[in-house]
Amino acid sequence: MDRPIETYRGEQFFRNNSLLFVNRSTEDFINPYHDHDFFECVFIAEGSGFHHVGDEVHKVKKGQILFIPIGLSHVFRPTSTNIARHPLSVYNCVFSPLLLRKLSTFASDPGITSFLSDMEGGRLPYYACLDSNDQFEQLFLLLYREYKLPQTGSEDYLNALLLQLLILLQRSTEHPGTSPAPRLTAFLELLSYMEHYYDQELTLSQLAEVSRWSERHLQRLFQEHTKQSFHRYLQNVRIRKSQQLLRETKLKISHVAEMVGYKDIHSFNTVFKRCTGITPGSYRKAALLST
Repeated sequence: MDRPIETYRGEQFFRNNSLLFVNRSTEDFINPYHDHDFFECVFIAEGSGFHHVGDEVHKVKKGQILFIPIGLSHVFRPTSTNIARHPLSVYNCVFSPLLLRKLSTFASDPGITSFLSDMEGGRLPYYACLDSNDQFEQLFLLLYREYKLPQTGSEDYLNALLLQLLILLQRSTEHPGTSPAPRLTAFLELLSYMEHYYDQELTLSQLAEVSRWSERHLQRLFQEHTKQSFHRYLQNVRIRKSQQLLRETKLKISHVAEMVGYKDIHSFNTVFKRCTGITPGSYRKAALLST
C-alpha cells in the first residue's frame, strides 16, 4: 500500500548528549506513518488498538511489548476516534545503535551477546510478546520515572534499566524447553505468581496445585532459592507491597493491611514490625519526612 512515510531521527528526541528517550503517549489518528533511525521498545500501558506494520495490521492490547527495528515503517491507531473513552496509551523507549553498542560491552552471557549483536546488525525482526508476570511493566515505569525526574547517576541507572529490558526481551524469545534450568524457570514463574496474587489467601497447597509440585518439594525449593520458608517469603512480599502503599497513598493503615492480604490489623502490625523494625505508622511518618 502506497502511503507517505515520515522518517524520525534520533536527534529529534535525544537530549543533552543522551542516546535514550522515554515517554508515555496516547495514540491518535494524527501521528503519521513513519520509520526511524533508532530502536524502539513499546509497552501497551492502557486500552487496545491496532499496530500498522508495513502492509500488515496487528491487534494490540494492554500488557503487550513490541520491539520495532530500525527502518520498519509503522504507526499505532486506537480503536475509536473517541480517545477519551477508548484510549490507546503506550510507553515508548527509544535508543540509539551507539547506546546498544555501549551496553553490549557489559554483557557476558553468550545468549545475550548474540541477541544484542543480532539487534545491532539488523538481524532481529519485529517482535511482540505479552507481559505474563508484570516484569516489563515495572521496568517501563522505572524507566519513565527516572527519565522524567532525573537524579544523580540517572544516565547510568537508565542504561542499566535498558539492559535489563533487553535481557527480558531476549528471554521472552526463547522457545519452551530451551532453558538450561527448567526447574528454576518454573520456580521463578511461581514467585511471579505470588507477586501478582499476594493480596489473596495464598496457601502452600494452592501453590502446589498450580505448580504440580508437592508441598514438601515446594518447601525445599523456597529454602534452597530464597533461604526462607514459604510463609516467611509471602509475609515479606506483602510487607514490601504495604510499604509502597504507605509511602505513596494516604489510605488508612487498616485499609493498607486489607489490600496486601491481612484481615487482622494486629497481625499486620506484628508482622510489619518484625520485618522492618518499626510500626506502619512510624514508617509512614519517616517516609513523609524524607520527601
